[in-house]
Amino acid sequence: MSFQELKLIQPILQAVAEAGYSNPTAIQQHAIPHILKGEDVLGCAQTGTGKTAAFAIPILQRLSAVTPLKRSIRTLILTPTRELALQIEDSFKAYGKHLRLKSCSIFGGVPQGKQVSNIRNGVDVLIATPGRLLDLMGQGLLSLKDVEIFVLDEADRMLDMGFISDIKKILPQLPRKRQTLFFSATMPSDIKAFAGTMQQNPVEVAVTPVSTTADTVSQSVYFVEKKGKTGLLVSLLKEGNIKRSLVFTRTKHGADKLVKQLAKNGLHSAAIHGNKSQAARQKALSEFKDSRIRVLVATDIAARGIDIDELPHVVNYELPNVAETYVHRIGRTGRAGFGGIAVSFCDTEEMSDLKSIQKLIGFKVPVAGNLITNPVG
Repeated sequence: MSFQELKLIQPILQAVAEAGYSNPTAIQQHAIPHILKGEDVLGCAQTGTGKTAAFAIPILQRLSAVTPLKRSIRTLILTPTRELALQIEDSFKAYGKHLRLKSCSIFGGVPQGKQVSNIRNGVDVLIATPGRLLDLMGQGLLSLKDVEIFVLDEADRMLDMGFISDIKKILPQLPRKRQTLFFSATMPSDIKAFAGTMQQNPVEVAVTPVSTTADTVSQSVYFVEKKGKTGLLVSLLKEGNIKRSLVFTRTKHGADKLVKQLAKNGLHSAAIHGNKSQAARQKALSEFKDSRIRVLVATDIAARGIDIDELPHVVNYELPNVAETYVHRIGRTGRAGFGGIAVSFCDTEEMSDLKSIQKLIGFKVPVAGNLITNPVG
């Protein structure tokens, strides 16, 4: 199927072609027609399969069909992190570059002045993290009364990361008559039930089994004691001739500590997490994308907006205690048709986490090395 067959307007077809896309992905093929019809959609697909374009492209087409007398917020997209908000904003600008529509993102951690100015100048699409949105609404600086389309992106994480109360505060400010779209890489049954309370007869679009990992990612696990993880990581990075590696830790403190340990071993790296300023996070991400640093150490919430097509290597320095998070983590590699490698370190205290992950994904992760006694995987 081609993008032309999805009955997209010429300005969008031109922008999509300029972005280098030739054919829509499966989630785009299945979701775009329903969104163009104005239907509510519950979309589930693996990370890296084009979910953002699956809702951004039809939203832009729907908004462009009507030109209101006064520009106002007609689409609201809620997302969990600053990085992901910026990524979505970039996508809307890329696909809508030949349309007279304006989009902007708002998020905490930076002064609000520029964001407020963008809203006052008029915006059609607002991408927001819940905290900053509620803050500006509380100050009377924006209204959601004209919203026609509401999108909850990374829906499972939004509802699983403590945003439920914020979302419940935002929902009453939205018009009852609206189109509501949920998109996520995983959709546990309890999250799906909650999503259903906010949608009207949603169309379910699931193009791959929930919580599966991409075939383009080669997975392996090392059994290693906690104190031996840094040495193992240093060895892999130095001996593996790896251009770039994204390394996951569970905590902000752990990320900062690991950066210092890597520096002592001659490996320049940077950390991104919630305590870092927006400027510091963007600087680290830019240097990583440009290969000026080989290693980026990240916590899960900070890594949600990392979208790099040619990211060859992901390391789970510490296994996540939520199995679905593993799918999101390794989905950072093996994107856009490129292959990727995902390596996990598992110490004795993490054996139960590994078992949960393997139950979720449906197979045992191959063992690359055993540096501890009597592992149980």
